[in-house]
Amino acid sequence: MYYFCLYYFTMEITANHLSDLPFVAQRLNDFAGSEKIFVFEGDMGAGKTTFIKEFCKMLGVDEVVSSPTYSIVNEYLGENCSVYHFDFYRIKHIQEAFDLGYEEYFYGGEICLIEWPERVAELLPDHFVKVKIDILDDNRRLFKFLRHNN
Repeated sequence: MYYFCLYYFTMEITANHLSDLPFVAQRLNDFAGSEKIFVFEGDMGAGKTTFIKEFCKMLGVDEVVSSPTYSIVNEYLGENCSVYHFDFYRIKHIQEAFDLGYEEYFYGGEICLIEWPERVAELLPDHFVKVKIDILDDNRRLFKFLRHNN
């Protein structure tokens, strides 16, 4: 049996300053269309949480958005949706995601923003948008948006 996974590289944006992030967030929203699952990849310090804060603003979240490193998931109310922000960096066993009730989040029809998705790769839905953030220098980041379809 072969497992086939297809990524479509379709958008690349360079952010030269933090002030560019609202534009990048809007482009991501446009790129995603009706997709509600987003996975964020990048080295520690690449700016995943910083970008997620800006993306949440664009989605109409008025609350303070912070990293769910210790709680694993933070829940926010957006303009027309609920937003769930996950950080799986600290999980040690996949059972922790099961205990959290990941299925209700990932398959519940609301927006899920997932940091460190490689820790729960086997639990991810078949379709999602991958956001890869590469550090170019102290201030500049390269954002790559890819669609994942199984």
